[in-house]
Amino acid sequence: MIEFFIGVDGGGSGTRVRLARADGTEIAEGAAGPSGLMHGIAKAWAAVEDAAAQAFRAAGLDFPDKSRIAIGLGLAGVHNRQWAAEFVAANPGYAHVALESDGHTTVLGAHQGQPGAIIALGTGSVGEIKLTDGRHVEVGGWGFPAGDEASGAWMGLRAINHVQQVLDGRMPANAFATDVANACGGGTAEPRNAIQNWLAQATQTNYAQLARIVLQHGDCNDTARAILLNAGREVELMANALDASGTLPIALCGGLAAPLRPYLPVSMLKRIVNPHGDSAAGALRLIQTRIKE
Repeated sequence: MIEFFIGVDGGGSGTRVRLARADGTEIAEGAAGPSGLMHGIAKAWAAVEDAAAQAFRAAGLDFPDKSRIAIGLGLAGVHNRQWAAEFVAANPGYAHVALESDGHTTVLGAHQGQPGAIIALGTGSVGEIKLTDGRHVEVGGWGFPAGDEASGAWMGLRAINHVQQVLDGRMPANAFATDVANACGGGTAEPRNAIQNWLAQATQTNYAQLARIVLQHGDCNDTARAILLNAGREVELMANALDASGTLPIALCGGLAAPLRPYLPVSMLKRIVNPHGDSAAGALRLIQTRIKE
């Protein structure tokens, strides 16, 4: 007997869950560290479990036996089918597990299960559309560093490249480069060595953390502004690929959606709508729908 539904949004920077009773009433939320599958299956489940436990505590409830819980998840890294299969196989006891990409659940949340498109901009990026015939089509989301255009990690990669050019003397010194270098441990007597050490260990999440510095300097530094304007153009390219006709609504989602809005091409703005819900809400809708099927 299912008594609770959990919807999970898991990415490279963090995990958020929505907790609902069997009748669909949402009662609490929880959060934890990254649960993108690129961090490892065990770590992903640990983050999901932490966030779920936090949600039950927030609701004033003890964590029940997992056989009474159905869980829907939208996770980064699901496109790697081996990872996805290993994640489902490692189910720690939930009665039902529905797993899709975070892009899939973001579409469901943004448009309340109706046809429409999303472009999710966070640590990574992806565009996805639910067509009128119910099919889901994805654009982007190829993963960092080869893809994920306009994402935080994509911007961070370009920011640290600018630092390299400044340290070499290929570009003039500036406050933007200094702030990025300092964030990577380069504010030392030997900045080149410090930056190379940072690069040797940097993850997608580390690169994405540099995006805030790009945004801070967008109004006062030409290189930072160029990165942001290029990101805006990449968003438009994804939107055109998703829906060239421009007939379905497109919601920008994720932590970088609002900060990037001023850098979008003007022609893009008229196509944008506010999302009704987030990826965690979409994951909740996913598992509720699967159970009914």
